Amino acid sequence: MRLLIVEDDQVLANHLKRDLEQANYAVDMVHNGALGEAMANETLYHAIILDLGLPEKSGLTLLKNWRRRGNIVPVIVLTARNTWKERVEGIDAGADDYLGKPFHIEELLARLKAVIYRCHNRVQGRLSVGGYHLDEARQLVITPTADEVSLTAMEFRLLRIFMLAPERIHSKEVLMEALYDFDRVTDHNVIEVYINHLRKKLGKDLFRTLRWQGYRFTPEALS
Repeated sequence: MRLLIVEDDQVLANHLKRDLEQANYAVDMVHNGALGEAMANETLYHAIILDLGLPEKSGLTLLKNWRRRGNIVPVIVLTARNTWKERVEGIDAGADDYLGKPFHIEELLARLKAVIYRCHNRVQGRLSVGGYHLDEARQLVITPTADEVSLTAMEFRLLRIFMLAPERIHSKEVLMEALYDFDRVTDHNVIEVYINHLRKKLGKDLFRTLRWQGYRFTPEALS
């Protein structure tokens, strides 16, 4: 999954990017409101971590503008001014959650998972589709026959994207955007390589190739 950090404290932003990448997210990062607003309008993100006190445009302005445009990406607001009034302003502007500075990365990760799952109507802590259960803590998938299959970091990221939207056809371009940040652009053929890895581990019929369109997660084909 791909995230956007909009935070003017570059030291904090760098630490967040590192920690979130270690948690198997692809992360883009900007340090001012104008660029953050533009990136969220042009790129599909699974969630945004947004500071309120930004140069050029405030975080509240970004939130209001995104929601006005119909952008419903989950947003977690960060602020050092952790007052009830700011919480109300943030929620009214369209924030999905709120976290005051300083905070522990474990709390941010838990809140991030919660808002993403809530957006996709999934139960917090357990992503289950067609008898397949994704164990995020152990980075493995439990099959309908109760087998536990370990996944590499990229396999895990890819399967999580498919399981969050099992009804959707995912093009290679969309999968690339979700898996990689702007600093790590790579060949689109790498998606086919990882799909084949998952097919070998979980079954060749679990991922259907739709010519000229992309791939779809099809656990019903194995029922």
